[in-house]
Amino acid sequence: MKPHTLATVTTALALAACSHTPGAGDASAHSHGAAPEVDARAEVVFPESMRAHTLSNMRDHLKALAEIQAALAEGRYDVASSVAEQRLGMSSLKSHGAHDVARYMPVGMQAAGEAMHRSASRFAIEAQNSAATGDLKPAVHALAQVTSTCVACHAGYRLR
Repeated sequence: MKPHTLATVTTALALAACSHTPGAGDASAHSHGAAPEVDARAEVVFPESMRAHTLSNMRDHLKALAEIQAALAEGRYDVASSVAEQRLGMSSLKSHGAHDVARYMPVGMQAAGEAMHRSASRFAIEAQNSAATGDLKPAVHALAQVTSTCVACHAGYRLR
C-alpha cells in the first residue's frame, strides 16, 4: 500500500474511532450547537496524584497512536511495532504504574484497560508481520481494535 493511501486509511480509522451514534450510550455525544446532554458515564474517583498521572498516560497513549500512524504511513513497521509495544502494549504496564492505578478502577474499567494493552501487543505483532509480508490490512485492522478499546473505555468512564 502506498504511504499516501495508508495515511488516508489511518485518518479514516481515527475519525471513525472518534465518531459516535447519538443515543448509543455515549452521553458525551457531539451535538454541534445543541444543548449539552447529561454525562451518563460512570464517574471514577482517583486521588489527585493518580488522576493527574493517569491523564498524562492517556495523553501519551494518544501521542503514541499518532506516532504509530505516522510510522505506518512511512513504511516503518518496526517503529510502529516498537512504539505500540513499549508505550501501549503489555510491556508498558510497569512504566504506567498500572498496578497502583488499577485498585481505583471498577472491574469494567480494568477490563477495558487490559483489553487495550493486549490489543496493542497484538498490533505490534501484526506490524512486524506486515514488514515481512507487505500486507498491511491485518495491522490496520489490529490498530483499529486498539483505538476501539480506547473509545469504549472513554464512552463508559470518566475520571474525577
